[in-house]
Amino acid sequence: MPVPRTLIAGNWKMHGTVADAVALARAVVAGSAGLPADLLICPPVVHLLAVAPAVSGSAVGLGAQDCHAAGKGAHTGDVSAGMLRDAGAAWVILGHSERRADHAETDAQVAAKAAAAMAAGLCPIVCVGETLAQREAGEAEAVVAGQLAGSLPPGFAEAGGVVAYEPVWAIGTGLTPTEGDIRAMHARLRAEVLGLCGPAGGGVRLLYGGSVKPGNAAAILALPEVNGALVGGAALVAADFLAIAAAA
Repeated sequence: MPVPRTLIAGNWKMHGTVADAVALARAVVAGSAGLPADLLICPPVVHLLAVAPAVSGSAVGLGAQDCHAAGKGAHTGDVSAGMLRDAGAAWVILGHSERRADHAETDAQVAAKAAAAMAAGLCPIVCVGETLAQREAGEAEAVVAGQLAGSLPPGFAEAGGVVAYEPVWAIGTGLTPTEGDIRAMHARLRAEVLGLCGPAGGGVRLLYGGSVKPGNAAAILALPEVNGALVGGAALVAADFLAIAAAA
């Protein structure tokens, strides 16, 4: 199965006001025409309802940064996948390293969230990645393979699921693995996804995340099995985000 077009996804994390979010979304939409990649922005959940009209009718997709595995219930402070869909989101990032670290999320919890997202009609972006200690111990590929095996629910590929590889030690640090490291990890990712999802796994987009910037985007996106990027800090500047997409 062929991989769809390159996907450049922006994870806005916990930044900005409603006005900031709307202005950034409008700037991304304004510069989106003719780019060789699909664009996705994922603002804070409280900004979804304001941002949705700004991207409506454009080529820019809208996503959220997390969801709960339950459809409803006594889960104070949480948001269900159905609520996100109702607010205008079509995608959701799950299992980001910051969620796994700050909230002790397990692979099983990520898989349950992904299943809930799929059931609600959202496309899940499941994140995996190793710490610096795990890489230095030679365990990087094994760690990521284990996270994949535990985090992808049945039907993931058929639902348009996406996998994002983010070396934890490269997020927001300015550090990036070598091109050889990225190439090797993405080759392993593809092999694991094919093993878990069967032939449909060939169509799962594999994103690289970890200090992706306009200056290094072209080289990273040209690597085999790198089908896009999950962008953090650079996604908060429309010109930088669009330059990364233009490098696809």
